[in-house]
Amino acid sequence: MRAAAVASASVTPTTNGSASLTNSNHFNFTSHRKICTSLPLPTVKNSHKKSTFVVVRAIKGRKETETGTETATETENMKEYNKESTTKQPQQPLSLEDVNPVGLGRKSRQIFDEVWRKFSGLGQISRTTRADDKEALDALLIREGPMCEFAIPGAQNTTVLVVGATSRIGRIVVRKLMLRGYTVKALVRKADEEVVNMLPRSVEIMIGDVGDPSTLKAAVEGCNKIIYCATARSSITGDLFRVDHQGVSNLTKALQDYNNKLAQLRAGKSSKSKLLLAKFKSADSLNGWEVRQGTYFQDAVASKYDAGMDAKFEFTEAGDAVFSGYVFTRGGYVELSKKLSLPLGYALDRYEGLVLSVGGNGRSYVLILEAGPSADTTQSKLYFSRISTKVGFCRVRVPFSAFRPVKPDDPPLDPFLVHTMTIRFEPRRQRPVEAPAGAKQDLRSFKLILEYIKALPTGQETDFVLVSCSGLGVEPTRREQVLQAKRAGEDSLRRSGLGYTIIRPGPLQEEPGGQRALIFDQGNRISQGISCADVADICVKALHDSTARNKSFDVCYEYVAEQGRELYELVAHLPDKANNYLTPALSVLEKNT
Repeated sequence: MRAAAVASASVTPTTNGSASLTNSNHFNFTSHRKICTSLPLPTVKNSHKKSTFVVVRAIKGRKETETGTETATETENMKEYNKESTTKQPQQPLSLEDVNPVGLGRKSRQIFDEVWRKFSGLGQISRTTRADDKEALDALLIREGPMCEFAIPGAQNTTVLVVGATSRIGRIVVRKLMLRGYTVKALVRKADEEVVNMLPRSVEIMIGDVGDPSTLKAAVEGCNKIIYCATARSSITGDLFRVDHQGVSNLTKALQDYNNKLAQLRAGKSSKSKLLLAKFKSADSLNGWEVRQGTYFQDAVASKYDAGMDAKFEFTEAGDAVFSGYVFTRGGYVELSKKLSLPLGYALDRYEGLVLSVGGNGRSYVLILEAGPSADTTQSKLYFSRISTKVGFCRVRVPFSAFRPVKPDDPPLDPFLVHTMTIRFEPRRQRPVEAPAGAKQDLRSFKLILEYIKALPTGQETDFVLVSCSGLGVEPTRREQVLQAKRAGEDSLRRSGLGYTIIRPGPLQEEPGGQRALIFDQGNRISQGISCADVADICVKALHDSTARNKSFDVCYEYVAEQGRELYELVAHLPDKANNYLTPALSVLEKNT
């Protein structure tokens, strides 16, 4: 069984972690992860446990006393006064009887509690009620920009749109982005006082509805990436479809339209746009496609089992391009093939895979690519990938990495050399599809309606991070409806051509993040919850992590399965110096799933 990746999302505090106090309103943090994990729910109780790891130091000619700080000039005056005092009175040595351990302990605890109050106030995920601390973090970010300890290279030039910024995960995501130097825009349905108070002042609030495409154009203007944390607040089917499915689809289209608009201004084509290979909108679009038939057996064997086969490709009166027929011959097949004609200066090596918009009766097909020198097809090699369709229309995404050579000794597919595409139907390996009771299905006949075939662009980073749902923690009565809407939204994101990362967390918990190891898995096998802060940290880290592009995964707290029912081979990945646990955890997971 494939191993699940386990990432340690916590860092053991070290004795050299410190917070340097320069004045009563500002801190310089040097213990990165501990501060991040303290953001959700800082408490005085936890602060006592960590007191040994916080050191208050004297800095830049100032010395710290119990009553306050003294400047260097005041210190010199005090020295002169002490010299005069020593000439008049002999210095009295201190003994253990002069020290009150109870009083010293109480005073040191008061000093530390004040330090920790300031410390946690800056990292609070929601606004504090104290008037003097209410806008401390906002003022710091506006005045001095991101905290240097958290800043990420490239964040200053990246604008992120957070959808669902007032949700449990979204509020933490917004502040994590700001601390790292990103420009943040928040999409909300209405900007009333309660919503405004939830977000920092430096966040640009955009009013819009994910279910209304016309309100999203202004929201995506100037945005490079999107983090989608929104979810339907009710189990009504209409709300689920509007937010979890149609909302994702509308935002992907809006971002693609904005990218295309920028490309047109540069007199070019967006690098995130799909390349149209074939669009079947008229009878002329069928030109160049050839219908062929054949058999896997030799002629003598084929003639013995020949029961007939036929196929046709036509443009119907309803405006559909239909490839249909039947294969009764044992070992026979029919196929539709065409030599590709790409625009000048384009090659498929700049793209990641293919997406087909098709309809029909739910049969499976073999997609074959022929690659080699176009001038000498005798040296060409064949690569295949099996695809499945549904009854009705659907979009099928096929990455180039899914194609395998027909001859095992041939090298892997090089998309740059692809010159011919073939869609083949064969009766073997066909499975019955859902149909009304009593309806007969002949798996030897097929019908495929073709709408278009496009190439999906490649890239290094994620464009769209979607926080989905694993189904755990959802009421059983509404779980099926929720999962259906979530999966539909995921499918629309995969087909968009944008680089995506889909996160399916376990049941969300309101507790500090970074305290427990995390399991990253694929296959709907997790059974534990996870902190909202941990999910937010994964969203932020995935923005510039190449291993997170085009991956869908489940994530939850680490746990031990029951004896005899082990599901995971746990593999621990310790964070590196930059506290990066995501790269080693996702590197073992599959793409385009």
